[in-house]
Amino acid sequence: MAQRELRLLFIVAGAVVFFDTVFYAAVVPLLPTLTGELHLSKASAGVLTAAYAIGTLVGSIPGGILAERAGPRVTLYTGLALMGSSSLAFGLLDNVPLLDAARFIQGFGGACTWSGSLAWLIAEVSPERRGSAIGGALAAGIGGALFGPVVGTLAHALGRGPVFSAVVLVAAGLAAAVSLLPAPLRPERPPERAAFSRQLRQPAIALGMWLVAIPAAASGAMNVLGPLRLAHLGADAAGIGATFLVAAAVEAAMSPAVGHLSDRRGPIFPLRIGLAGAAITLLCFTVPNTAVALAAVILLVTVALGSFWAPAMAMLSDAADAQGMSQGYAFALINLAWAGGQVTGAAGGGALAKASNDVVPFAVAAALCAATLGLLLARRVRGALPR
Repeated sequence: MAQRELRLLFIVAGAVVFFDTVFYAAVVPLLPTLTGELHLSKASAGVLTAAYAIGTLVGSIPGGILAERAGPRVTLYTGLALMGSSSLAFGLLDNVPLLDAARFIQGFGGACTWSGSLAWLIAEVSPERRGSAIGGALAAGIGGALFGPVVGTLAHALGRGPVFSAVVLVAAGLAAAVSLLPAPLRPERPPERAAFSRQLRQPAIALGMWLVAIPAAASGAMNVLGPLRLAHLGADAAGIGATFLVAAAVEAAMSPAVGHLSDRRGPIFPLRIGLAGAAITLLCFTVPNTAVALAAVILLVTVALGSFWAPAMAMLSDAADAQGMSQGYAFALINLAWAGGQVTGAAGGGALAKASNDVVPFAVAAALCAATLGLLLARRVRGALPR
């Protein structure tokens, strides 16, 4: 693919993941309002937040299969159609099970858009630039997380209907942009089921998935309990939106640099830093007794978790190459790991906080980060990890 065409692919892929993440993150400042209007418990709020991730979990493997058999263009069209229709439903409905269903369909569509766009992009760049390419695409996705709370705050002020109805137009515009891209590489033949099962059991594949799942679980818990605790400490919807806006801005700014560092020093180096930082900052979540102090802690946690994504995804992508697995299936596994973590963190974290208090889910997440850091250090000493 020519450099100009590759640049166009990067722009379109970035735009797709940007808007997908916008409407995933838009629920954050709306959560306290929805909790009050619909009488949601912490567990129910966790289910509403996690429904998107559950949809991604269910859609990850079908999205990977679609990317391999029909190609990334068809996969993107499918994901954009699901994103537009489900966001419209989320804006117009007031029934809790139907809102959960709309978020589920959003997540299923997100599995298709991420698998299609990133598999297409990674197939066109050299392995030496893989971390930088993923970091750049993630910066666009994180930019969507940055803008999502703004959209949610706007929906709080104007109503969900007008704001979320506009997604139909956005999805149509993105589909038109996808149609302008040059033809992708011909899909490879999917591996046999036995070969795919064997690849999944490889330690490098399992480790890569685990390193995607950990920050997903921690951020899932943060997305549920963070807004609720900020509201408890006196923050309004605008303040909650601003907190996650600033946190996402910092994460978006650092993501390309983390991807470049992963290419230059290897993925393990930034992952060790992220694990150490997350283990410390997650334990501080319940310490602040003011909204401003809690917002600062949320920012620090976001920075620590942000150093996972690009190197963990690049590690899993490299491991897939080594096992003869296509990139469509590799990103299906990334979606699977992310969604599993999000479901565990959002729904499980909300339920655990309801059964005990907010300290417990974050202490569990911190312990998992510390244990994983110890595993990486031990494997490095034994020479099981190259860098």
